[in-house]
Amino acid sequence: MTMHSLSDTTISDIRSQLHELRAEHHDLDLVITHLADNPPPDELLLRRLKKRKLLLKDRILALEQMLVPDIPA
Repeated sequence: MTMHSLSDTTISDIRSQLHELRAEHHDLDLVITHLADNPPPDELLLRRLKKRKLLLKDRILALEQMLVPDIPA
């Protein structure tokens, strides 16, 4: 799917989702850092937060790719 085939509303929705996901990703980064730096860390909680952060990163990358126009080879 190229950026040219997306409607303005869809592009706006994707950008809004990106903003929200980036904010959550940043917040998780802060929480993970705080928990890791202030022992005793809850290892299970840290693993779950890191996994969620990676899932967010993957979703962010996928949405960003939707906004990038295809470049002919």
